[in-house]
Amino acid sequence: MTTALFARHALLPQGWRRDVLLEWDAHGDLTRVAPGATASPGTRQAQYVLPGMVNLHSHAFQRALGGLTEVAGDGPDSFWTWRDLMYRFASRITPSQIEAIAAQLFAECLRHGYTSVCEFHYLQRDVDGAAYARPAETAERVAAAGQATGMGLTLLPVLYSHAGFGEKPLAPAQARFRTNVDEVLGIVEALSPLRSGQLEVGAAPHSLRAATIGQIRELAAGLPGRPLHIHIAEQQGEVEQCLAHAGRRPVEYLMDHIALDARWCLVHATHLNDTEVAALARSGAVAGLCPTTEANLGDGLFPLAPFVEAGGRFGIGSDSHVSQSPVEELRWLEYGQRLLHQKRNVAYTPAQRDVAGFLWQAALGGGADAAGRRVGRLEAGSRADLLVLDDDHPNLDGIIEAEVLGRVVFCGNDNLVRDVLCGGRWVVENRRHMAQEAIAGRYRQALNQLRAVSQEVAK
Repeated sequence: MTTALFARHALLPQGWRRDVLLEWDAHGDLTRVAPGATASPGTRQAQYVLPGMVNLHSHAFQRALGGLTEVAGDGPDSFWTWRDLMYRFASRITPSQIEAIAAQLFAECLRHGYTSVCEFHYLQRDVDGAAYARPAETAERVAAAGQATGMGLTLLPVLYSHAGFGEKPLAPAQARFRTNVDEVLGIVEALSPLRSGQLEVGAAPHSLRAATIGQIRELAAGLPGRPLHIHIAEQQGEVEQCLAHAGRRPVEYLMDHIALDARWCLVHATHLNDTEVAALARSGAVAGLCPTTEANLGDGLFPLAPFVEAGGRFGIGSDSHVSQSPVEELRWLEYGQRLLHQKRNVAYTPAQRDVAGFLWQAALGGGADAAGRRVGRLEAGSRADLLVLDDDHPNLDGIIEAEVLGRVVFCGNDNLVRDVLCGGRWVVENRRHMAQEAIAGRYRQALNQLRAVSQEVAK
């Protein structure tokens, strides 16, 4: 079975093209992308079509925590005080609730234009820290949420062995996260039957705090060709701890021991010096940037301008999901740089001076490598993931192709995504997800259960 869409304007890897016929097969792969075509009778048509965006960093369960940590404490609030609150929340959540929350998140992400998510998944054990009978239990729940919503996934079971540099023992609040290399490889193996065009499996050493260099090297060797992600240099405190432990900054320390390449995604990498910026850019690894979460947690601003100038590659993620919109991530990625440098139009190259166009295409390319999937491009052989924009919206009235992404990224707060095709399935039509009401009902039930547990604990 082959299905088709005729786009008057479509963003292809080489830029905007007109009268583009897109065809895909029953496996969800694009089989033909033909500019200058003619629409056949009965073929579905659209005005403006974009490749779906890749969300390269997600902790799905944290979607249910959004808005609940915005109350000032008695002392200075920071990433570390937020982390304590997150640990308390994570200690109560069950596998079925993980699935319900992930499904709600994925449906929201699809409606806003993400068609792929990389799930940095570290809730591996039960609420008492014991292993599940099926070690991949919670990861399988996230995969089920992906299947139910139609979201493309890269599952990244997390290696989390220590509470800090120097192999500091885990605290009781971290018991649910505990894994060693063999356990992570076992979870990856258990997930292998699920691998398909819609789902890839890699792994994620949580951080240099939670995994040793030896463990990271062993994990990478056990997963040749698979995507590998790691949190790094997110907070100044982490940099100071790494310097005290190893005499090197985090990115320097990692690159001293691990040969990075395009399958690696360094998440946040907020605090880099000039040497690290240049080295990371040369490596081909992707910087995984999550501006809304980084702002929410007070992390700081990634050195985007010198990184781009050095040829560095990046993608975007929603991380803790204070936002589910790729537009908001891209907008604040640029706006943060404007505030930092006190000038306009920072993210561009001499070859691509359209800031919105550069941001969208760069995030697609970096995100695709981070996902380890054939996504982010409207071309034969890639997944049939695309967005149809709402050409009836005033922001898109009477514009030319070169103005489309500028309007999408930098104009207003309305979501301009009308329909979403993911893996060859129409999962969003007229702004509604195909299972929106049922998913929302299960999410509300999960939240009510979690509230009841919280109230009982508080008594």
